[in-house]
Amino acid sequence: MEAHGRTPTRRALLRSSAYLATAATGLAATGLAATAATATTAHADGRRRRAAAYPPTHWIPASTSNYRVSDRPTAYPIDFIVIHVTQETFPDAMKIFQDPAKQVSAHYMVASADGYIGQFVREKDVAWHAGNKDYNNRSIGIEHEGWVDEPEWFTDEMYASSAALTAAVCDRYGIPKNRDHIIGHVEVPGTDHTDPGPLWDWDRYMELVNGGARVTRAHRGV
Repeated sequence: MEAHGRTPTRRALLRSSAYLATAATGLAATGLAATAATATTAHADGRRRRAAAYPPTHWIPASTSNYRVSDRPTAYPIDFIVIHVTQETFPDAMKIFQDPAKQVSAHYMVASADGYIGQFVREKDVAWHAGNKDYNNRSIGIEHEGWVDEPEWFTDEMYASSAALTAAVCDRYGIPKNRDHIIGHVEVPGTDHTDPGPLWDWDRYMELVNGGARVTRAHRGV
């Protein structure tokens, strides 16, 4: 999605949140939380630990024309999480994902005002978000409401909710919680996108993903 500069007000953020609450009425939360709470293998020392639970999510299906049905991780391993910024409001990005002509989607989108999470594509299926077929096949895409040059969209609630989601996805599929595997759209080979942009606080985000522990990053974004 192309950038369209816009300065959000608190009223706009709250209005976006209210819109989402209305859109979610009657939609059941995904059953992922129940399946995610399984023990996973710890890193080098082989100790067992409990997997992070999925935060509350709501199913808002994308058009079936905007993703590919699959059977991951059997069909393809899930090795990456790709962090995006929408360059749109949540409601407008949602309309794009539900428009069969757009040929684009993401697995999840996180709202700015309150960290609300909508799920648009099942994790087993291949969302079209990375602009690279191999990365689409092997990744989970998480969009974040806002604009890359307006960090006021990146609220505490958004960071916390998104980090909880990323931690749960990592634990479910055994993805290492580091910057080799949790990447920005800008880091996907061949992309012409810049999101999440230089104002996204990667240090803060990775600390939250890792339960508050400071992590030494294996590499920095390009």
